[in-house]
Amino acid sequence: MGEKRSRWWRGLSIAIALMMVLAACSGGKSDKGGGSGSPGQQAGNGGGSSASSGGSGGGACGGLDPITISVFIGGPAQTPTPDNRIYKKIEEELCVKLEMEFLVGDLQQKLGVMIAGGEYPDLITADTKLVAAKAVIPLEDLIEEHAPNLRKHYAQAWNKMKDSSDGHIYWLPNFGIIHGEFFQTWYAGPAFWIQKKVLKEFGYPRPKTLDEFMQLVRDYVAKHPTTEDGQPTIGYTTLAYDWRTFPLLNPPEHLIGHPNDGGVVVRDGVAEVFAVKDYAKRYYAELNKLYNEGLFDKEAFVQNYDQYLAKISTGRVVAFFDQHWNFQQAEENLIAQGRIWDTYVGFPLVYDTSIRDWYLDRPLPNLNNGFGISKDAKDPVRIIKFLDALITEEWQKILSWGEEGIDYLVDENGRFYRTPEQRAQQEDPTWKLANRADALFGALPKIEGTFSDGNATSPGNQPEEFFDSLKPEDKEVLEAYGAKVWTDFFSPSPENPVYYPAWQIDLIDGSEAAIAGQQMTDASLKYLPQAIMAKPGEFDKVWDEYVKAFEKINVQAYLDRINEQLQWRIENWSTE
Repeated sequence: MGEKRSRWWRGLSIAIALMMVLAACSGGKSDKGGGSGSPGQQAGNGGGSSASSGGSGGGACGGLDPITISVFIGGPAQTPTPDNRIYKKIEEELCVKLEMEFLVGDLQQKLGVMIAGGEYPDLITADTKLVAAKAVIPLEDLIEEHAPNLRKHYAQAWNKMKDSSDGHIYWLPNFGIIHGEFFQTWYAGPAFWIQKKVLKEFGYPRPKTLDEFMQLVRDYVAKHPTTEDGQPTIGYTTLAYDWRTFPLLNPPEHLIGHPNDGGVVVRDGVAEVFAVKDYAKRYYAELNKLYNEGLFDKEAFVQNYDQYLAKISTGRVVAFFDQHWNFQQAEENLIAQGRIWDTYVGFPLVYDTSIRDWYLDRPLPNLNNGFGISKDAKDPVRIIKFLDALITEEWQKILSWGEEGIDYLVDENGRFYRTPEQRAQQEDPTWKLANRADALFGALPKIEGTFSDGNATSPGNQPEEFFDSLKPEDKEVLEAYGAKVWTDFFSPSPENPVYYPAWQIDLIDGSEAAIAGQQMTDASLKYLPQAIMAKPGEFDKVWDEYVKAFEKINVQAYLDRINEQLQWRIENWSTE
């Protein structure tokens, strides 16, 4: 079957190549000198031209007609303005118009409707259910034959991207592919987050344990039961909505000194489910105390993601556990309001100081994430060439830094920087909807690290730009802790185990492992809220019911799949 598919793509490739030749002949000779351009420019002549290759006599698209690509992004976002500058540039120079749809409501419900109807947009963000439903097509042949920039970009992760069940590549990881040097200033991962004003209030303490952290929360709310505008202060909140259950479920693994492996803790290459372990119970018992003290958010288990972000955006929430990228939008709203003291610092808490924290990890390919091409896409070759153009440095700079002279400047040493006015624009959500393509860029393949000219691939990781863009409040916080960047609050990351992370393992939709995994999540979402909100003295009773519910689930089927895949990774990834 694989050979038939390969021959089919090669045949299609030849046909399209002939069409390109005919189009080029009728459209005039390129002033770029034919095929002597860079790989990005050559890819552009097939419909995904880069800006520098847009001046050919055959038109900006190398003689091809404009194309509209439908896109579904499985996360909420505001719709860009119709005259968005970057999307217009994409349309004018790559001749690709994007019809974008963002998630409204529950992702699994949305995907269920798509799968039941059997109709999909051209580009769709990753979910393993879509592979099981055969909704997306293999990409390795398309990339090998039509996308040299993507092939080079993913060279270091190529084998890891292959589905272990059939060897195909279905998704283009959107993060974790590093080029050049990587200087991490902004921390995107998991931590226990607390407002900067709390730290300032108490002389910049450095909480290391859960007990120390929660005492800070208690002390602050005792002094400030309401906010400056009279709203009740919320000591601690969490999120357990749709697939974003990790703010509620993941803390115990970190508190015992393990990295983010999702629903398991891995010891010596062997996984264990920690949901009902005693070390998990300890964390939820603490939340039960907070609840009965009136410090835990009473709406935590009925709020959706948008409501969660809106609540954080008010400045009422003192602390929570989450991954920074997951609440970044709310923090950006606070920054846009000039409320820097209401933003957060992340701490790598553990149960006791004998435990070394392991929150910060080394960059790794974000497997089973990013874009895939659906079975309904009418022109997969044109789409992959479009994506191939966007991974060139030229377009990566546009998508990350913006346009030179408008969004950033270049000094005499070739270093990118922004003026205070340009930085202020980047903090304005309304301005960004008209001048950025953040929603698209978040899901696209992207270069991380440094470009070939030595500039960081994002402004926040350009050391001098990071320091120059710091708010006075942020400088005060960093100086108080003797830190230079936000990652200094964490222990240096050890080498990632070869199998890491376990959360990227596909359980295979409909399998016993997937069914067990869903049942475990359902049990957690049923009993943990009950346990946290239980009256004093009743926590243990609810916890025992939770444990009994787990005993009825085929947890072993789940563990068998995880451990089988861990061993597969050890055997197949170790030589890379």
